[in-house]
Amino acid sequence: MDDLLSRTRAAVWHPCTQMKQLEADPPLAIARGEGAWLVDVDGRRYLDAISSWWVNLFGHCNPRINAAIVDQLGKIEHVMLAGATHAPVVELSERLARLTGLGHAFYGSDGASATEIALKMSAHFWRNAGQAEKNAFVSLQNGYHGETVGALSVTDIPLFKDTYAPLLRHSVQVPTPDARLAEPGETAEAWALRCAAALEAHLAEHAATTAAFIVEPLVQGAAGMAMYHPVYLKRARELCSQYQVHLIADEIAVGFGRTGTMFAFEQAVAPTPHPSPLTPHAARPDFICLSKGITGGYLPLSAVLTTDDVYAAFYGDATARGFLHSHSYTGNPLACRAALAVLDIFETDQVIAANRNKSLEFTGLLAEVAAHSRVRHFRQCGMIWAFDVAGAGPGFATRFHRMALTHGVFIRPIGNTVYVMPPYVTSVGEMRGLAEAMLSCLDHPEV
Repeated sequence: MDDLLSRTRAAVWHPCTQMKQLEADPPLAIARGEGAWLVDVDGRRYLDAISSWWVNLFGHCNPRINAAIVDQLGKIEHVMLAGATHAPVVELSERLARLTGLGHAFYGSDGASATEIALKMSAHFWRNAGQAEKNAFVSLQNGYHGETVGALSVTDIPLFKDTYAPLLRHSVQVPTPDARLAEPGETAEAWALRCAAALEAHLAEHAATTAAFIVEPLVQGAAGMAMYHPVYLKRARELCSQYQVHLIADEIAVGFGRTGTMFAFEQAVAPTPHPSPLTPHAARPDFICLSKGITGGYLPLSAVLTTDDVYAAFYGDATARGFLHSHSYTGNPLACRAALAVLDIFETDQVIAANRNKSLEFTGLLAEVAAHSRVRHFRQCGMIWAFDVAGAGPGFATRFHRMALTHGVFIRPIGNTVYVMPPYVTSVGEMRGLAEAMLSCLDHPEV
């Protein structure tokens, strides 16, 4: 292990990491994965409580996903999607369209790419529609949408954004409906509606220059798993339709069952119909960004799906009217086959229904954690659990992470927020062990 760690420090630049800290806090040297577990080069096992940055759905080394990729390897590993097509990308696009109610899928390689695609596509739509002045974007306070330049422009996390501010395009942030920010005695729904009123006030004044409102439905991940009432999505859909502004649902982290439904936007109540060329169907967005769990954590892939009206605005004889955006590995056949295997598992194993039952059971197992004297704002949405720690102090996240490793659990808190987002194959016994490990960490005097 020591050799691997010294080599990684010498050759690898790790993401979201101050490299000097690796001297005191070395990364796990992982040799293999088994279901919900990571196994290091010395054979020590760690429960992957955060699904390897929220991407793993059905466990590491899943035999069904493995088999699909092996089968595809014997056919075609990659072909450029400009001027060619193949069965996996066509079938995946068809199935995603059925699931989302949106049309043509455009593919990228990661979540930030999906955000970039949606933002560019929205602004280009309005240009093609003769309204080029509609090119501004609105997002939520504390929202996160990726770290490429366009995605970072609509992100509101200072740690990521401030250094690169001179490179970024200006955007506007409206109040977050994060239920933790409600006034004493105010319900999560009432607070969400108050925040929606702020969005309405902004759109009423700036709709003529606004292309889209981008939002993480129900859960703002990088904000510390900030959860909010679905009525906000209902109002956002109504307002975006009323003021002729696109609604972009960033379901990169929350899609594919994480919030209890296949996609988080499904939990919003159907809005009142409003005459508009952007006709809503329930709370369906105009664009949906997908990534992370789409391949079960196997291969990089992202997708943006949009409405037929948006697609039609790009259709014509002029090349410049088309959506001129590309990635070399767009629609990679291996990644698409992995995604198809993931959708097969959802269907054959009735995963959404099973997870609803499992989430109730897991929440019960975490009752003692929720009642701990240091825990504040214990919250749950589907297969995501989070809580804030009172008196955490500087360096809390690192201390909690290190202590959890000694209990065989891999967790990376965000600030003073501890969250778990385990693979769907996690068992009751494994979740009980996770709860015990978190209690031990909370009780430890050094944490």
